[in-house]
Amino acid sequence: MSKGITTDHFQGFMLGTIVNTIAVIAGGSLGIFLKKGMPERIRTIYFQAVGLFTLAIGISMVWKMDHILTVVTSVVVGAMLGEWMNLEKGAEQLSEWTKKKLRIGSERFSEGLTTSFLLFCIGALTIMGAIEEGTTGSARLLLTKSILDGFSSILLASAFGVGVVFSAIPLFLFQGGITLLARFFGEFLSAETIQALTSVGGILLLGLGINILEIKKLRILNMLPALVVVVLLMWIMKYLPVLNF
Repeated sequence: MSKGITTDHFQGFMLGTIVNTIAVIAGGSLGIFLKKGMPERIRTIYFQAVGLFTLAIGISMVWKMDHILTVVTSVVVGAMLGEWMNLEKGAEQLSEWTKKKLRIGSERFSEGLTTSFLLFCIGALTIMGAIEEGTTGSARLLLTKSILDGFSSILLASAFGVGVVFSAIPLFLFQGGITLLARFFGEFLSAETIQALTSVGGILLLGLGINILEIKKLRILNMLPALVVVVLLMWIMKYLPVLNF
C-alpha cells in the first residue's frame, strides 16, 4: 500500500524554496492587479506596520546573541567588503538593465526588487528553514514562510509594482543556495554557528526596518557579505580555539 507523498520524497529538489518562489510570483502578480484599487493610506500604514515588525524580528534574532565580538567583526568586515564591491550599485545597475531590456515602465522597479529580496531573504525563517531542508529534507519552515511571503508580496507589489515579482529570482538563488550548501556542508554548521549567523541576520533586519520606516537610508545590500564572513570566522575559531572571541 502506498504510504503517501511526504516532503521527504522531495529531498534535494528544494520543495520549500520552489513553493516560496511561486508564492511570491503569485502574490506579487495579484498585488499588481489590485494596485489601482489600493488607497495610498492603506499602503502607508502597511509599510509602517511592516517596518515595525521587521525591527521586532531583528531584535528577537539578536536578543540572545553570543560571540558578540565575532558578530560585530563579521558585520564590520562584511560591510567593508560589500562597500568595496559596491553590491548595492551593482544590484541597481542590474535592475535598471533588466527594466530596460524588458521595457518595464515601473518607476520603483529597483526599489521594489531590492526591498522585497531583503525582506524575504534576511530573516530567521530563511536561514533556519533553508538549513532545515538542506540537512533533514523537511520543508516545514519554508512552507510556513511561503504563506507569509505570499501575503506580503501582494501589498508590496501594490506599492512597488513588478519589481516585487522579479525579486523571486534572487530569492530562489539565495535561499536555494543556502539549502544546497547546508545539504553538502551541514556538518560545518554547528548550533553556535547558526546562532551567530542568525544574530548577523537580525542586525541586517534592524537596518532594513529603519529603511522601510524611512528613518535613515542604510546600504543593507552592501552588508550582505557579513553572512558569509560570520560562518568563516566561526569555522576558523572551531579549529583554532586560540582565536576564540
